[in-house]
This record gives sequence, C-alpha cells and structure tokens, in this order.
Amino acid sequence: MILTLTINPSVDRNIQVDRLVFEDRAYILSRSDSAGGRGMNASRVLHAFGAKTPAIVTSGGANGERLEKLAAKSGFPVKVVRIGNDIRVNLTITDRQGLTIKLNELGPLITPEELTRIEKAVESRLETATWLMLCGSIPPGVSAEFYTKLIHMARDRKVKTLLDTDGDALLHGIEAGPTVVSPNQAEAERLLNRALITRAQFMDAAMRIKAMGAESVIVSLGSRGVVATDGNQLLEVVPPRIDAVSPLGAGDALAAAFVWAASKKKDFVECVRWAVAAGTASARLPGLVFATLEQTKELYKTVEVHTVSH
Repeated sequence: MILTLTINPSVDRNIQVDRLVFEDRAYILSRSDSAGGRGMNASRVLHAFGAKTPAIVTSGGANGERLEKLAAKSGFPVKVVRIGNDIRVNLTITDRQGLTIKLNELGPLITPEELTRIEKAVESRLETATWLMLCGSIPPGVSAEFYTKLIHMARDRKVKTLLDTDGDALLHGIEAGPTVVSPNQAEAERLLNRALITRAQFMDAAMRIKAMGAESVIVSLGSRGVVATDGNQLLEVVPPRIDAVSPLGAGDALAAAFVWAASKKKDFVECVRWAVAAGTASARLPGLVFATLEQTKELYKTVEVHTVSH
C-alpha cells in the first residue's frame, strides 16, 4: 500500500487557450476543475497503475467542499482532515503549443491542533503502508520541519519515504534521510543556491543532494530526462523525443511511477526508467491528464539509461 499526503491541496482550475501572448487576447477553448496537489496527482497515477493508494488531504471552506466532491470521483480512498480555513485554488493556463502559466495560491493557515490531527491520520495508516509519499508545498506558518517529523515516524515503522517538495521543507526533509527525493531542476537550484546549466553540473547536483542525507536522488530535467543516484551508481536517463503538449503533472507522474516500480521490487535502474517513461508519457497529454500504464509501457521501451562514472 502506497500512502500519499497532500497537506496543501488545491482545487486545480485548468484552462486551455488557443495561444498565450503578451498584450493581446487569447480565447478559452476549455476549462475544468480537478482535486489537485502533488499527492493527489501521485495517487491518481498509482491508482491507474493498479496500486492501492489511500490519499490524505486537508480540506476547509467552500473550496474544500469542491475538492471533496471532485476527490470522491477519484476511485481511490481519500481521508479528509478538516481545517478551519479555506484551501487554495491554483490556476493553470496552457495553450496549443504547450506553453504554460501556473499561478498558485500560498494556502491556508493551519493551527497546531489541526497539524496534530494530520500527523495522527498519517500515523494510523503507516501500519499497513509500504511507502509514504510526502508531496507538495507546506502552507504558510507550518514548520519547515513538518515533513522531517513524518519521515522519522515512517522510518521507525520501516516504511519507505519519497519526498517531493521545495524550499526549506526540502532542505530539512533531506536531512531526515528519506528513501528518495525527486526535485526538479528549479527546486534543485534553489536547494543548492546555484544555477544548473551543464551536464556536469547536473551530475554534481545529484551527488551533492545525496550527500545531504537522502538515500537516493532523482533530479528531473524536463525533456532532457533525469540524473539519478542511489550512492552505488550515477545514472543519466534520457526519454525519447516527443511533442510535449502539457508538462504539467509530469513530475508527479515521475515520482508515482518510481514508487510503483519500487513497490514491485524492481531495482533502482528499472525504477528510474519507469519514472521517466511515466513523466514523458504524461507530458504528451493535454492539461492535467496522466498517462495510463499501457501508455507508459509503450514509452518505457524507448527510454535510454546511461551509467556515468563518478
């Protein structure tokens, strides 16, 4: 069982337009709402792949009611921890060429009592979990060490952890020694406080993040694939060239597919290959739509893995 936590979920408003240009009008072609947040997205992918994946989310206010109605259609169990404040709405605008603008609200204030309830919801489900995925940003006012506490809690129960977040929450979470962290390029740059431009810099970044405490690291580089290390090997994993329609959610698909493969006892190389295949397959689809297992399998065969000496 793969448990996901989204402490800062959102109603994701996805808008498709004909073109994105400055100082001129664009026409809306379609719009849709979905129950969003990285953990919810990961559970959506895992469920499609046939995994058992209960999701824990916070919910409050009118937006929370909307989220709960949308989440009820997801097909996997969703445990709602209610909070007093309204959860956020995130706006994503994508044009026909795949150009995307993403506007995220920061999220609600959460009280210490509410945080305790979230921790208890996670703790009570760890007994039957093999993995815990800690996904997305933490709301304002929540300690940057919140994920750190949950990683320690999971390790005490021999549950593996994937950390997929940003900023101080990523920095402190890595120090707790998660099983794997999966920052994208921008998140890795903020973590290391340096620009990552060259291939050598990507390799160095993965090794540096590993040295900070993570057992294994996957640095996602978008269409260029990933650089990954588990300490024994340094990998460069390259996807086939595709026409990317919407890169939104590709990172969520990548993280979910890695954990799905790991839960099937596949080795690190295979897990990363599945991760890249799922992220790439999802980027070929419009809006916030995730690839199926069949679509991922199709691309998996064409993903190249290169071992780099270090």
